[in-house]
Amino acid sequence: MTLHHHFHSFLDGVRREGRYRVFTDLDRHAVRPPYATWRCGDISREVVVWCSNDYLGMGRHSAVIDAMVETARQMGAGAGGTRNISGNSHAVVALEAELADLHRKEAALAFSSGYVSNEAALGTIGRLLPNCLILSDEKNHASMIAGIRASGAEKQIFRHNDLGHLEALLREAGQSRPKVIAFESLYSMDGDIAPIGRICGLAAKFGALTYLDEVHAVGLYGPRGAGIAERDGVMDRVDVIEGTLAKGFGVVGGYIAADAVICDAIRSAAPSFIFTTAMPPPVAAAAMQSVVHLKKSVAERIAHRLQVEKTRRALRQAGIPMMSSQSHIIPVPVGDPALCREASTLLLEEFSIYVQPINYPTVPRRTERLRITPTPFHNGRLIEELAYALREVWDGIGLPRETNVVPISSLALLRPAA
Repeated sequence: MTLHHHFHSFLDGVRREGRYRVFTDLDRHAVRPPYATWRCGDISREVVVWCSNDYLGMGRHSAVIDAMVETARQMGAGAGGTRNISGNSHAVVALEAELADLHRKEAALAFSSGYVSNEAALGTIGRLLPNCLILSDEKNHASMIAGIRASGAEKQIFRHNDLGHLEALLREAGQSRPKVIAFESLYSMDGDIAPIGRICGLAAKFGALTYLDEVHAVGLYGPRGAGIAERDGVMDRVDVIEGTLAKGFGVVGGYIAADAVICDAIRSAAPSFIFTTAMPPPVAAAAMQSVVHLKKSVAERIAHRLQVEKTRRALRQAGIPMMSSQSHIIPVPVGDPALCREASTLLLEEFSIYVQPINYPTVPRRTERLRITPTPFHNGRLIEELAYALREVWDGIGLPRETNVVPISSLALLRPAA
């Protein structure tokens, strides 16, 4: 037996469970969203992407692209090293100032990704607070879990959005012990939203810090796109806000916004901040342009919400089951990894629609699903074609549909041209 056998054995097990990940080779079209070119061997075909996290299409916005190109011409493609060694690029400094202003905080720190920002911030906060207890929502993202684990602090998990359970854990911990409540505003796989204000109320009552992941909400919610906390009028009650520049803002990178002393402590103590090459200036400039634009413009958010509601209505009329969601994310339950993969494959190969299957460990076993994310660029015709294709696939592989739906004769008119 060679050592490689263990890797083969692991992969064989993943395949048997129907959760082997296949990455689809796509070239997104900046001038024609949401279209992309799908490459499979020697074959290439135009497809419609229905699962992008570039929710508002800001990754193809002309002002964002121009900022990236012009900064690359002036400063080069890379950062040249860490911020300590190679200097603090003004493009990153300016981005952090915009992010601090966005969330009405004293300071902000930019990281190479949202995963790294969660891992670095939670890992450092939990390590610096003596005898810290971190109370973590059971559905928190893997990056938050990694950060909590890296902190070495004690962790207790409270049931998802269960304020009674959270309060019981806080009371048991006692008033004087340092505590951090780590949770998300919008949970990306289910599309549900946390009661941020009530959690902040519990934090104030028991003397805990609040750490809020707004990754799937920044850019999309609130008068200036600062997220659910801004929308709900409670942003000032949250101690640390973490976000991404890769989803609503359409570029790449992560960040935190908080009091200056918290940001300074993380800047000074987080290894993944200190020893990682800084964000490239062109990326920072592009991200800043996106943030600046969405602070002022509501047109993208309004168009986005309209298309999300149109998509829900079309799927409901087609009898496609949808999990209850309070947000722009539309989870379509399948409940079986093999069928989820088959549904995704049929949509791509037969209907030129790309929706990636979501399987374990991203979601619990037996809750496998398709995750649909409309954008402002999914027009009425594309929405109708999606509804038709899903109905055909659901019937073709024997998945149950909802009752009281539009007759098949009506939906047949929506069939996309061959």
